[in-house]
Amino acid sequence: TQATVKTLTPEHLKGINASLVLSNTYHLYLRPGDELVRDMGGLHRFMQWPRPMLTDSGGFQVFSLSQTRKIDDDGVTFKSHIDGSTHRFTPEKSIAIQENLGADIIMMFDECPPARADTGDIEQAVDRTVRWAARCVAAHEKTPFRHGAPQALFGIIQGSTHKPLRERCARELVSMDLPGYAIGGLAVGESTQELYEMAQYTCGILPENKPRYLMGVGMPENILECIARGVDMFDCVLPTRNARNGTLFSWKGKINIRNACHTDDFEQGIDGACTCYTCRNFSRAYLRHLFIAGEILGIRLLTLHNIHFYMDLVRRARTHVCDGTFTEWQTEVLQKMKALDEP
Repeated sequence: TQATVKTLTPEHLKGINASLVLSNTYHLYLRPGDELVRDMGGLHRFMQWPRPMLTDSGGFQVFSLSQTRKIDDDGVTFKSHIDGSTHRFTPEKSIAIQENLGADIIMMFDECPPARADTGDIEQAVDRTVRWAARCVAAHEKTPFRHGAPQALFGIIQGSTHKPLRERCARELVSMDLPGYAIGGLAVGESTQELYEMAQYTCGILPENKPRYLMGVGMPENILECIARGVDMFDCVLPTRNARNGTLFSWKGKINIRNACHTDDFEQGIDGACTCYTCRNFSRAYLRHLFIAGEILGIRLLTLHNIHFYMDLVRRARTHVCDGTFTEWQTEVLQKMKALDEP
């Protein structure tokens, strides 16, 4: 969000072999300002991350400020959550900010309707998303490379759980022949089954030879289920946020390090199958002690494990997809995780 993965350094992320990180356009526009980041040489240099990076459009954060923003056909006027100052985002403004930030993948400005919006509101959001997409393409084509390298502009498919509108949005954006496509408007309050159904439906419309990116998802089981339905890319705050709350992901299911059963648990690491720095070096008893004591190192070690687990999860998934054994492997993994989850 703030040009950092919370508690971790770029060296930690490289050690886990993370290939892509996301930064938040809305937050960086407000603080420290996209022009300052531009003058510092772009996000890569600013945060010392030499590998690929993606920035979102700022649209989701703006639209989540439902009490302090006003949407019209040209763009969105909103108040800063920091100081209440008034700002305006348009498709052109979003592209300009992301060009200043200098990410490798940038996203179109779109309108994300609530999960239970009525059909008229969803249709209006799709109309705006398509029109704004064309404006984003035009703005992107006019701007020279700000930091010496091209940026891949991805479209975002909206339509909530309304299949005809989601299909219309997808076909309109596919006709623009973009480098990749995101599935937006999900993980915003719909049921898990609706999430899976819409992800599969949208993937069936999108090109097979271009990345399909499901935004804001999710739990390990969500990721595996959506890989099975054709999704290639994901982003989510859960690995870091859950670590800060004491919840750890493992091949044995979720582990709550706050539970008293870990007080004198001298078993090495969180998961015997994990090779992360945390699991190679520390016991659950020590990790619980750090977390209960409020030590920053505890949150760092838990975060390091969770991100390592997520990266390992998708790498193994990729291997099984390529080997043609994904379905059997997925079934086995999900059964083990569900059986041993801690409250």
